[in-house]
Amino acid sequence: MAQPQLIIVVGPTACGKTALSLNIAQRLDCEIISGDSMQVYRGMDIGTAKLPPSARRGIAHHLLDIRDPDQAYSVADFREDARQAIADIDARGKRSLLVGGSGLYINAVINPYNFEQTTAQNDEIRAQLRREIAASGAEALHQRLAEIDPEAAARIHAHDTHRLIRALEVYMVSGRTISEMQRRSARPPDYRLLMLGLTMEREHLYRRIEQRVDEMLAQGLLDEVRGLLNGGLSIDAVSMQGLGYRQLAAYLSGRIDYPQAVELIKRDTRRFAKRQFTWFKRDPRIKWFDLEHYRREGEADTAVLEWLARRLEEE
Repeated sequence: MAQPQLIIVVGPTACGKTALSLNIAQRLDCEIISGDSMQVYRGMDIGTAKLPPSARRGIAHHLLDIRDPDQAYSVADFREDARQAIADIDARGKRSLLVGGSGLYINAVINPYNFEQTTAQNDEIRAQLRREIAASGAEALHQRLAEIDPEAAARIHAHDTHRLIRALEVYMVSGRTISEMQRRSARPPDYRLLMLGLTMEREHLYRRIEQRVDEMLAQGLLDEVRGLLNGGLSIDAVSMQGLGYRQLAAYLSGRIDYPQAVELIKRDTRRFAKRQFTWFKRDPRIKWFDLEHYRREGEADTAVLEWLARRLEEE
């Protein structure tokens, strides 16, 4: 049986992934899967740039509005839901188009055996291991790792406490050694991947980010955050830590003033975009399209669609 085909569009926030994905989906008969860690939450629409149903052109979208904001949703949950969506779409004879900027979520789908990266962090275990290092020294933990996973102990120095703690944490959380997980991550992917990314000059992107934040505020983002908090959502909820939400929640709770909240949203979003660039640039499978090279309207979309058509003909 042929592997399901999976087209992926990645890139930093505000670079134009949503508009491009709609054009790809229409041309190639795709259904869209959101790869955004925040768009899963109901009632969190403006701050997540969630496309309203009226703007989806009749194209099926998956993994939007599947959790209430006070419900937990992990990388493992996303991996399971996304892979099920891909299987369902493939069974209907359509293509899956995964779109997003949450690198860890995208990675969890296309590298399903890379548990080292997808195993959730456990703050309690990390704190425990740090206390043990403080009390007994890193050598004692390194000896424990050598007993559990000699292969990892051989390549992780006892003074590299970050990697040492992570290796022990992975074992304590999952019951598998980090070496086993890394070996399993080398297995071939479950999908025929066509990955493309959008990029642009950094200062241009930052201007787009600031413009988008202003537009979100004009659309009523503050009222959206206020409504969530008035509805009983805790300011400490995981969903409330998203960009825009945590800064405006801090304003509404009296911790900062409004201009400071707005500036923090813009600053933190710029920093997030920089981290997205760093994450995705590491993946050699991605074909990059620099939007600075396409000045006329629709020119970039045409280039992307022509590249996809050539790649699909080759398969």
